[in-house]
Amino acid sequence: MAEDLTITQSGTKQEQYEALIPQIEALLQGEPDLIANLANIVAALKQQFNWFWVGFYLVKEAQLVLGPFQGPVACTRIEKGRGVCGTSWAEAKTLLVPDVDAFPGHIACSSLSKSEIVVPVFAGENVIGVLDADSSELNEFDETDVKYLEQIVKILQF
Repeated sequence: MAEDLTITQSGTKQEQYEALIPQIEALLQGEPDLIANLANIVAALKQQFNWFWVGFYLVKEAQLVLGPFQGPVACTRIEKGRGVCGTSWAEAKTLLVPDVDAFPGHIACSSLSKSEIVVPVFAGENVIGVLDADSSELNEFDETDVKYLEQIVKILQF
């Protein structure tokens, strides 16, 4: 297991992801505990990109329930189809939201959040959770984030 991350602040976003992903794989290698792995993924993403908030919500009792995260306190439970996270879960697809105020039904856990990306986590064909990242800047996330965050959640073995 890697004990420290090598954070690359220079280079393109793609280059930063490409340097980070092998380190995430090393953090998860041989560790069977889901919560530990989710926590390390979130910490690595927060350390690399310094987003306002990044974390996982896990499907429990027909709701998304807050899991490991980095950032200010967050909404604890989200209904299926509600907000960006609940919609990503319901539609089983990644949602890229350049301006959260323009998203119908956005759940404002913090007024400081301006843009968001939510990536579903699958076990087979079932969505078992979502990876949620928020930025305090508009238009923070793009197709590069979609590509690499989808790769990161696929590292989790179910």
